[in-house]
Amino acid sequence: MRVIRAVSAVAAAALVAAVTACTGSTPAATGQTDATATAQASGTTSGGPASPASSPSPSPAGPAVTITPGNGATGADPSQGITVTAAGGTLQRVAVTGGGAAVAGSYTAGRTGWHSSWALGVGQSYTVTATATAANGATTTKTSSFRTLTPTQTFSTEIFEGYQQTYGVGMPIILTFSQPITDKAAVERAITLQTSKPVTGAWYWDGNQTLDFRPRDYWPAHTTVAFTGHFDGVKAGSGLYGYHTLTQTFRIGDSVIAVASTTTHKTQIYINGKLRYNWPISSGKPGDATPDGSYLTIEKENPVRMIGPGYNLLVPWSVRFTFSGDYYHDAYWSVGEQGFENVSHGCVNLSPADAETYYKLAVPGDPITISGSPKSGKWDNGWTEWFLSWKQYLRGSATGEAVVANGRGSKFVSPASLPADKAKGPLQTSRPGNATA
Repeated sequence: MRVIRAVSAVAAAALVAAVTACTGSTPAATGQTDATATAQASGTTSGGPASPASSPSPSPAGPAVTITPGNGATGADPSQGITVTAAGGTLQRVAVTGGGAAVAGSYTAGRTGWHSSWALGVGQSYTVTATATAANGATTTKTSSFRTLTPTQTFSTEIFEGYQQTYGVGMPIILTFSQPITDKAAVERAITLQTSKPVTGAWYWDGNQTLDFRPRDYWPAHTTVAFTGHFDGVKAGSGLYGYHTLTQTFRIGDSVIAVASTTTHKTQIYINGKLRYNWPISSGKPGDATPDGSYLTIEKENPVRMIGPGYNLLVPWSVRFTFSGDYYHDAYWSVGEQGFENVSHGCVNLSPADAETYYKLAVPGDPITISGSPKSGKWDNGWTEWFLSWKQYLRGSATGEAVVANGRGSKFVSPASLPADKAKGPLQTSRPGNATA
């Protein structure tokens, strides 16, 4: 480079000499040469050194780009994610590498900012590169490399639903956490749902370690549901962070709804909104009344060993709907009373043929509504989410908001913004106060 500059200097000197020689031929009548006029205009005397015609302009300053966490940070809080801002320009590109998974994010209006969509992984290293451009075309590129903290306490999450399994239209999404959750709203907001048919619902905390999602009305039949819990890096309490992302996909099958009356001694079975069967039953006798309420089928087994006062037997075609042991089941011994009298110990007795038919239809989450009983249903004796009205259910959410899901994902919305609910119980939703005798 020094050789090139030297050559340039020689060339410049030769150019100046050439210009001087040319101006020497200017007519004397002007009283001065062009070189003298130039010197005077620039504030120098004719005998001083020649000044350049102009000085180089400084390069225009680019936008000020800020990345948080900053470069070299250790122990960054993963729950805060990544924030990028551009003062005096707009962001053209933000790229994040590291962490073992892609980091999604979104720009603010006007692209003056960017923030990651979810928390970052705990104990992970990341590199962020951001490029911004000013109105004058100047560009700034900045990079930040940092590491998130490794927490002393973590929580894990389990989901009840099995991969690509089929459930009934009343089935709640049931999450269980390994540790008590304090920041419940942060956990709710870390969850997204994608549904093949539009669904409106809400989250409900049953204590500090169980979180359920229930639609406002029963799920549309034949809906595919994709669940993602972005729990990695979510701060759920003092020093307590999630450390994994939980995903699951399951299906909602046919609408199979049982409606039983303990006073008429009948049960109706509706399939996809149409009455298919109307069977005689015998429910709980006085003192052992089958409790009122909108329940869900929990499990089924053929047979189930049932033990109680005066009996110990294997019972065929048994579908359970309370944790305390109430079933729809084959009761070949009470066929003569079915349709006329309540003689069971709390179960709904069916004929062998009817019990087999229902058993083969049932999957977990099929609604069963019991009415006419002198006994009220008990909360948490089974999956009792449908004991609650929609307004009651909303009060169990830490955010107080509804969730609207479709094929593109889900979002939280104000319940007041929802259209009026036109669903009717017991076939489309549960009746208000259904558990009260």
